[in-house]
Amino acid sequence: MSIDMIDAATADFRDLATEGFDTGRHLAHATEQADARGYEDFLIVDIDSHHYENEASAEIAEFIENPIIRHEVKYQGISRKGITTGFGQYQELGGRITRYPLRKSEKVPPHPHRDITLMRRWMDAMGVDVACMFPTPLLNLGLAPRVDLEVELAFAYNRWLCETILQEEPRLKSMLYMPFNDPDACLKTVEQFGDKPGVIGFMVTSTRYRGVYDNVYARTYRALEERGLPIGFHTGLGGQEPGLSLCNRFLTLHALGFAWHNMLHLSNWVINGIPERFPKLKTLWIEAGLAWLPFLMQRLDNEYMMRPSDAPLLKQKPSDYIRQMYFTSQPMEMVDNKRALELTFDMINAETQLLYSSDYPHWDMDLPSTIYDLPFLSEQAKRNILGGNAQRVFNLEPVFSERKLRRRAEKAMRAAV
Repeated sequence: MSIDMIDAATADFRDLATEGFDTGRHLAHATEQADARGYEDFLIVDIDSHHYENEASAEIAEFIENPIIRHEVKYQGISRKGITTGFGQYQELGGRITRYPLRKSEKVPPHPHRDITLMRRWMDAMGVDVACMFPTPLLNLGLAPRVDLEVELAFAYNRWLCETILQEEPRLKSMLYMPFNDPDACLKTVEQFGDKPGVIGFMVTSTRYRGVYDNVYARTYRALEERGLPIGFHTGLGGQEPGLSLCNRFLTLHALGFAWHNMLHLSNWVINGIPERFPKLKTLWIEAGLAWLPFLMQRLDNEYMMRPSDAPLLKQKPSDYIRQMYFTSQPMEMVDNKRALELTFDMINAETQLLYSSDYPHWDMDLPSTIYDLPFLSEQAKRNILGGNAQRVFNLEPVFSERKLRRRAEKAMRAAV
């Protein structure tokens, strides 16, 4: 390439590190994509997006009842595994994902809360109307060796989220963090927060070592079922697994780790008859992608047909129970073989059971076009997956962004002329 060609190619280059970060500009192409596809006519609900609660550590600390733990969090902050980090993360890709290191510098007005402003900005840019927000460092809190730390941080975070964020912005929802290492605290969490504005269910971080079939959770499952609130299992990297510790590349660990714990807990959930014991409890499996599901459905069915006595509570094949569960779409494994993806959609009844998720702002995020552009989906299936299924599962009132409402009005005016 000649010097002139290089100069021409870099004439419009901007160094975001020096000129300041702006979510709207960072997602400008996503906005162009949304406008081109006419998302103003679609309700889009994102069931897995994240904020960085560690940036509000001092605020959350004020909600912690235990004075010792409050002091620790206040002065050490929140990081993975609670307060101190235990293993390296390689998701930043050497600084190539600028929204990670630069998000702290983004300018926002004094009101509303910073998290509300930043969430609105990326949602508007991508065409998302309603988002279910999850924490980020606290997703590994289940690995903390101190159960009291998990419980205190979970309740503080949940209170902070409900009082500071959710009740202030109707477009933001959350499945609240459930401190699964303490069964009594799980039930207390549902009873204390189940009717709070913006709470649409409860989430278990599935990177942990408690059996979901344990009877100590029966009261919690019953409480969720009675309230019509779903339980979600949000998976994670799983780098602490002895076998996965052999992965010497992040690529391998990410490919295997994010599927592993959801495979483990879903298998135990089904084979131990939880769907029969709590038939109205809606179950959601989050951020594990979809490619593992055909494998698991076939594998469990095959084992069950040879040893049904090992699963005496089951009245159907394992795959039949799995098809009644709900799954989030990200990360969508669709590199080359669209036929495999179409078969996966068919096997899990995706038109009624799959819920769109972006996983923003993480490096492997998926835009709504990941669903919208699939050639084998009907328009109704796209509407269901992008928002309709979530609206039904979580009993959501449709709330559209102001930007979409403006574009819809402009479109109606053009049509009238």
